[in-house]
Amino acid sequence: MTIRVLIVDDQMMVREGFSVLLNAQPDIEVAGEAVDGHEAVSRSAELGPDVVLMDIRMPGLNGIDATRAILAADPGTKVLVLTTFDLDEYVYQALRAGASGFLLKDASARQLAEGVRVVAAGEALLAPTVTKRLIAEFARFGEGPKAPARERVGDLTERETEVLALIAQGLSNAEIAARLVVAESTIKTHVSRILVKLDLRDRTQAAIFAYEARLVVPS
Repeated sequence: MTIRVLIVDDQMMVREGFSVLLNAQPDIEVAGEAVDGHEAVSRSAELGPDVVLMDIRMPGLNGIDATRAILAADPGTKVLVLTTFDLDEYVYQALRAGASGFLLKDASARQLAEGVRVVAAGEALLAPTVTKRLIAEFARFGEGPKAPARERVGDLTERETEVLALIAQGLSNAEIAARLVVAESTIKTHVSRILVKLDLRDRTQAAIFAYEARLVVPS
């Protein structure tokens, strides 16, 4: 099944470069391009891409607000944030707006294609340690435990709460299974139930939720 991608960036060279790299993949097709957030929202509605590669810093409507608008119109769309710096303060805001992960603009062709595939599959992007470092850094800017998030933790079983905390620490399903001495398939089931109960999009959103509920406190 071909993954259809919309590339959003105000720099033509970036758009063209990513288009060439992604179109070279047998399972990925660039459905279109957009030069800013406003065009990203309209093109996403028109094309219905599986994944949107979204630049954060753009004139007019920025990538954060565009992400929020795109996902409000179609929650099934996956947004992969593009950034020049891996600890860009806007990245955390984009993740909270619903983006599924982030990718550096200088990523290799392999990293770019794999990132698109991972996000399209509904998983957190790239290595868990990368997501952990990013979220831990910017969770510092939160206002403290969010009451709604903390209350919703009560919907989880004790084991699901434990799994959620380990997700936020950056562990993969295999690593969580080893830590809890259970089968990996059991962890996959727990993760699926966590996402359904908390109405979360993917593992990245689950990690953010865990930090906001202060199940895990950034060190």
